Amino acid sequence: MDLYLRGKRALVTGGSKGIGLATAALLAEEGCDLVLVARDPAGLTRAAQAQAPHGVEVQTIAADLSRTAEHARVVHEVGGIDILVNNAGAIPPGDLLSLDAATWRSAWDLKVFGYIDLTRAFYPTLKERGGVVVNVIGSAGERAEPNYLAGSSGNAALMAFTRALGARSPRDGVRVVGINPGPVATDRIEMLLRAKAERTTGDAERWKDAFKDSAFGRAAKPEEIAAAVAFLASPRSGYTSGVILTMDDPGRPPF
Repeated sequence: MDLYLRGKRALVTGGSKGIGLATAALLAEEGCDLVLVARDPAGLTRAAQAQAPHGVEVQTIAADLSRTAEHARVVHEVGGIDILVNNAGAIPPGDLLSLDAATWRSAWDLKVFGYIDLTRAFYPTLKERGGVVVNVIGSAGERAEPNYLAGSSGNAALMAFTRALGARSPRDGVRVVGINPGPVATDRIEMLLRAKAERTTGDAERWKDAFKDSAFGRAAKPEEIAAAVAFLASPRSGYTSGVILTMDDPGRPPF
C-alpha cells in the first residue's frame, strides 16, 4: 500500500534504536526524508547509514531533549517538517517510595515535558505544512501499574495531552495521534521485565516467563509499532486525530 509519504520530511526522536530506529527505516522506505534526534552521536551515525539504500536525505542531531534549551536548537537546525514522531524517553520502574524526586523529575523532563515542549516548538511549522504529530506513549498509561508509577502517571498525562490537543488541532490543519505499545522487544523491555522477575521471583533470568501465559506469547516487534506510526502519519489515516491506538497483548499480566 502506498502511504503517500514520498517527499515528506519526518523528525523522529529516539531515532537511533528500538521503535525510533524501526520507524525511521519504514518512513525512509516510504520515501520520507528524515531528521533523527537522540543523545548518542555514534548511534545516530549508524542509524543514518542504515537508511542509505532508500536514497533519502537524513539529518542527525545529537541533543538531550530533557533540556528545554535544546528544543529551540533542534527547531533552529531543522526548519520545516511534516511529521513529528515523539518517541524519546525511558521512565524507570519503581513504586512511590523507591523513586526519589530527582529521578521522577528527570524522567518526566525527557518524556512528558519533552513531548509537550517539542510539539509546541514545531506546531507553527506543522500548521503551515498540514503536518502530523505521532506520540509513542505506552500502555501503562491505561493499565496503571504501581511498580511503574512514574511511567504510568507520565503516560496517562501524555494520553490526555494527545486527546485534548488532537481534538482541536485539525482546525489548524494538524493531526495529533498516539500509540500505546505494550511490551516491545527492545533492550528497555528486557530491563523492565528483569526488574519484575527479580522483585517477584528473586531471579532476574526468569524475565521471559512474563510472556508464557499471554495471548501472543511474545513481545511486539519494533517494526510492528513502526508500521502503525507510518500509517497514522499518512494521508491514508487523514480523518484521525485525538485518538490513541493500543498495541498490547490482551492476555499478558501487568508488569
